[in-house]
Amino acid sequence: MVKYYLCLNDLKNSWDQVLAAFWQRYPNPYSKHVLTEDVIHREVTLDRVISRRLLTKTSIVPRWAERLFPTNVAHSAFVLEDSVVDLKHKTLTTFTWNINHSRLMVVQECCIYRLHPENLNWTQIKREAWISSNFYGVSRAIQECGLASFKNSITKTMKGFEYILARMHGETPMKTLRETAKEVTEKAKETALAATEKAKNLASKAGPQKKTQYV
Repeated sequence: MVKYYLCLNDLKNSWDQVLAAFWQRYPNPYSKHVLTEDVIHREVTLDRVISRRLLTKTSIVPRWAERLFPTNVAHSAFVLEDSVVDLKHKTLTTFTWNINHSRLMVVQECCIYRLHPENLNWTQIKREAWISSNFYGVSRAIQECGLASFKNSITKTMKGFEYILARMHGETPMKTLRETAKEVTEKAKETALAATEKAKNLASKAGPQKKTQYV
């Protein structure tokens, strides 16, 4: 069996802006799992740009499955990305799939970036995914885990796009409330730790206190 997933995402930016951001989306704060990107093939015609790229990403492999893969690739995922830019019809179509860990799971994704049907100044992303596993006995569980991970990656992808688009327009990318709260909490912890260390240093310099005796 294969898990199928379909979703639509909107970006409040023109198709041309999203296309430019697509080629500049790495690195960004939401894509720390993407380690490298290399162009393997590119073909340019009057109205089309056809590309194939190899992406290296970190991969979370269950401990019980680590023995199935060499140590040097157990925590890395190699993904091929084919893309076609149709300048005439203003569409960008991408198809990606993993080329390692396929014994455990295969994730195929097709995205179409096109003019939004209700607002031509926006861009709509139609995203389809097929998640399959032939691992005997636990294929269903692996597919469910893969689907949950894929949905989480979509959230990061969209945040990354918004970050790059804001940066391209010279805007300061807005942080989410959770991210801001996390930074404030971490800073408060660092301040408290520094204050504690300073107090310890002052106490050690002061030395032992003499007790006053009253007769």
